[in-house]
Amino acid sequence: MTKESKKISRSKFDQPPTKECTLSSITAVALKQVIAVQISEEMTAQNLTKTELAKRMHTSRSALDRLLDAQDPSLTLATLASAATALGKKVNLNLG
Repeated sequence: MTKESKKISRSKFDQPPTKECTLSSITAVALKQVIAVQISEEMTAQNLTKTELAKRMHTSRSALDRLLDAQDPSLTLATLASAATALGKKVNLNLG
């Protein structure tokens, strides 16, 4: 690879993220924070430990910890649905 091709390849990574990318990331973290708080509050209301909820969800405690990590925006709809079902709740989404 020549110096010129290296410069071209790296240049797209040297640019700051776009406004849309940053807003999307911030929105994802904010949504995850709301979801994590709602699940934690429902666990408290039902006197559920993490271990008990993980068993109800048929998952590991570490997977539940990732779900409750408000700073980790990764979350699948399947995991969210599993948590809701385990808590006796439904998931309602609105793209308003």
